Parts: sequence; structure tokens; C-alpha cells
Amino acid sequence: MNEHIQNPRPVFVIGAGGIVQDAHLPAYRLADFPVLGIYDAIREKAAAVAEVFGIPQVFGSLREMVVSAPERAVFDIALPADAILPTLEQLPEGSAVLIQKPLGRDMAEAKAIARLVKERSFVAGVNVQLRYAPFIAEARRILAEGRIGPLCDIDIHVHVYTPWHLWTFLQTSPRIEILYHSIHYIDLVRNLAGDPKSVYAKTVRHPSTPDLAPVRTHLIMDYGDFLRVGISTHHAHDFHTRHQQAYIQLEGTQGAIRIGLGLLLDYPKGQEDTFEYIVRGDAAWQSLPLSGSWFPHAFIGSMAQVMAAADGLIPRPDNSVDDVLHTMACVEAAYRSSEEGGVRPELFL
Repeated sequence: MNEHIQNPRPVFVIGAGGIVQDAHLPAYRLADFPVLGIYDAIREKAAAVAEVFGIPQVFGSLREMVVSAPERAVFDIALPADAILPTLEQLPEGSAVLIQKPLGRDMAEAKAIARLVKERSFVAGVNVQLRYAPFIAEARRILAEGRIGPLCDIDIHVHVYTPWHLWTFLQTSPRIEILYHSIHYIDLVRNLAGDPKSVYAKTVRHPSTPDLAPVRTHLIMDYGDFLRVGISTHHAHDFHTRHQQAYIQLEGTQGAIRIGLGLLLDYPKGQEDTFEYIVRGDAAWQSLPLSGSWFPHAFIGSMAQVMAAADGLIPRPDNSVDDVLHTMACVEAAYRSSEEGGVRPELFL
């Protein structure tokens, strides 16, 4: 879908945390999406963000925002998972809403959100923005042209240091890595390859953060005998940046694509993304220039989907709640798999 909305709806942002400052608002500025108001439980934080980004209205309560917002408003909920459902309950029927991922803290909460969205006739999308990143758009183009043939291998590898202390709400969360990070990769794989038959996973803690929930994961999505999908994440590699790695590799029968996720390297400073591909018969890998990155550019796509659906330009957002329920089901399956464990070798002795 063309991300350039001709008559963008006014955006009202709920939440003023780091992701709003680093991604949501810079993205909307790039796309010329007008942001007319912001609310945060800490008014001073919202006021500071409003000053930086030129947002004309800072609201003292969510109720005040709802009353003031015009009919065409899009509410951008940028809050932790536990705040999504109570926030949605306060929005008017028929509202256009972009919901921060994840879609609740677990599958039960995700289903409750989906029921409310249906009951209130919300036009709602979920901010699973990786599927709209510029490097993913480039990969889709190459795949659509058939240049690397049908996909037979998807390998996502993240071996970095992630400063989890930057997100204070995660310090007491019983779920971290899969729910808040690998969900991006699960969603991307689903978006490229459809729903898997099953999910295998093991997610574990790290000795350096013993009080945190698991921050390292091995995850397999089962697509049968001819498509291998593996997601491996390790967020506690703090031994210099030299051997940090973060990439998505897509292999087809006739070629391959390798995307370097610069955002995750030396986070939050980050590095440049890279995009390389090779077609069978080529002498070497080729590099392609990229215009934009995951942050903030991918966030344009998430909001554009909601605006387009609200204006009737498309039947429903590509990132609809119903679609992302399937991503959440994969997340839930991964946690169940991790809890239940694999097959014990002693059974065969």
C-alpha cells in the first residue's frame, strides 16, 4: 500500500515515553501526519515532548483528550501492555486506533482486546512496524520479482547488548524477550510466510540480570520440510561491540538476501543498516542503498494502514487486531513450549 496518505487524519498520542520521542513523532513528522495533542500520566513529560515536537495541545487527562478530539482523530496508544485494555475502554465507539505492540500481556488479554475492538467498532491496527521497515520493503520487491526464487530458509540472529533498564516497566514483567522483542520477528515471518504449523522455543534468563524475566531465546517456527525458520536472540552480550550481530537472512532456491539491523548494534546509539543480496550465477553479493530505517521510518507504515482503513481506502488495516492475534498465538505457543520443554534423552536409554 502507498504510505503517502493524501488527507492524513489528526493524531492524538497517548503516552510520552522514549518510543514516542524516538520513533512515533519523528515518523509522523516525516510523513506530514499532523499531531494535534498528547497525553501522559506525567503531565510534565507530555509537556516537554510537546514543546520539542510542536504539539499544540497537552491534555491533563485521557477524558479531556477524548472530549476535545475531532471525529477524524486517530488515537495512538503508546503504552505498556497492561495499560492497553483500560485505555481502549475509554475511547469513543468507532474510533480509529493504533495500538502499541504487544497486544496485551498474554493471549487471554489479547482476546479481550480483540473483543472490545469488535464491540466498539474500532478501526484498529497494531504497531508491529518491522513489517513496514524500508529494508523489508526492498526484500519484498526482490521476492515479488522472483529473483531469489521461493523462500526456503529464514534466519534471524540477534546477538547484542540491550539495556533493559531503559524500560522501567519491564523490571517486574514476567515476560520480556519474546513478548516485547522477538514478537517483531515472529510477526515478520508470519507476514512473509503465513502461519506456522507449530512453534518450538526455549527462553532463559541471564546471570547478569537475575531479577529480570528471560532475555535470551531460541525459537523455531515449523513450516514443514522445505522452509526452515529460526530466531535466535541474546541480549546480554556486553563484551565490546566487535562481535555483536543483528541480521535477517532470507534464502530462496535461487538466491539470498541479508539485512543488517543497525538499530540494534550498540543500542541505543545504533549503526547503519545494510542490505545485500545475491542471485545464483552472480560473482558476488551486491549492496543496495536504503532510504530510511526501522526507527523511525517503519512507524509511518503502521499509522498509514489505520488511516487508510478509517477512510475506506482499504477494507482493513494490514496490521489489524485480528491478524496480530495470530502473532500473539505464536508468542503464547513459544512460552508454552519453553515451559513444557523438549524430549528427554533418557527416555531412549
